[in-house]
Amino acid sequence: MKILIAGLGSIGRRHLRNLRSLGEEDILLYRTHQATLPDEELAGLPVETDLRRALDWGPQAVIVANPTSLHLQVAIPAARAGCALLMEKPISHSLEGVDELTAAVAQGGSRVLVGFQFRFHPALQKAAELLRSGAIGRAISVRSQWGEYLPDWHPWEDFRRGYAARADLGGGVVLTLCHSLDYLHWLLGDVDRLWAFTSRDGLGLDVEDTAEIGLRFTGGTIGSAHLDYVRRPGQHTLEIVGTQGTLAWDNADGALRLSQTGGDGRPGDWQVFAPPAGFERNSMFVAEMRNFLEVARGNAEPACSLADGLYVLKLALAVTEAGGSNEARQIGRAQ
Repeated sequence: MKILIAGLGSIGRRHLRNLRSLGEEDILLYRTHQATLPDEELAGLPVETDLRRALDWGPQAVIVANPTSLHLQVAIPAARAGCALLMEKPISHSLEGVDELTAAVAQGGSRVLVGFQFRFHPALQKAAELLRSGAIGRAISVRSQWGEYLPDWHPWEDFRRGYAARADLGGGVVLTLCHSLDYLHWLLGDVDRLWAFTSRDGLGLDVEDTAEIGLRFTGGTIGSAHLDYVRRPGQHTLEIVGTQGTLAWDNADGALRLSQTGGDGRPGDWQVFAPPAGFERNSMFVAEMRNFLEVARGNAEPACSLADGLYVLKLALAVTEAGGSNEARQIGRAQ
């Protein structure tokens, strides 16, 4: 399969390595040469600096891994050309141009996977299964917390230069860590209403580095999500409290824990669902890439569709808008 990778920062290179580990070698790199990583890893691979010529090469699949604010510049012409798309999250930094992307996908018959890799985490997949089976009864409340110190993310560059810290590239903690909004929507359904407070006080950036978000889901669950670029040591956890038990996940060990209420009303012992042996962070990206290759071949449905990605973008933008005002935001159902 002919595969084009647009954007060769850290995530684009991760996708490149994973493609090659899966036996894919017919790969073209579309580059603007703005990456801050050295080029040794890319030696010997064909490079194109003009998108039109890159698409004329005839790729069946395109990985959109350039900065968020530039996604649509690649995705729209690639979709019109009928290429399957793996779009890194979020699909863009605003809603401008999203309708054009949707029309291009329909026009070209493109198939789209949005890169929310936590949908491939085995413990979160187990949580989805347990929620569907009613293992904790009706979900009453949820709390997601994710904080990591941004200057430690990419030690090879000044963190202020990276996309996550720059408004012009679609950065800010809400868009960058919107994985939480995706898996909350995936696990608990549509959001009816949200409020948010955001702050830029932690790192002195021109984007928010901290967000506190309140959520009310259409199914009745209420909860919150916390995101920040400041926390040391980092933490990423999820807890869902139901009428008949509790689910708790910690990204540190990857395990999901379940406590179910017994007939006497007492909480049961914690059952632990650990990831399979050998699981590590890149395992999610490999599973995501396997899904994308099957989507591109027409053999599978995307684990996270363009409609899902658009809904999460709307949630994230509602958070940033609410963070600058005193008004809660109505969200509505995903389409």
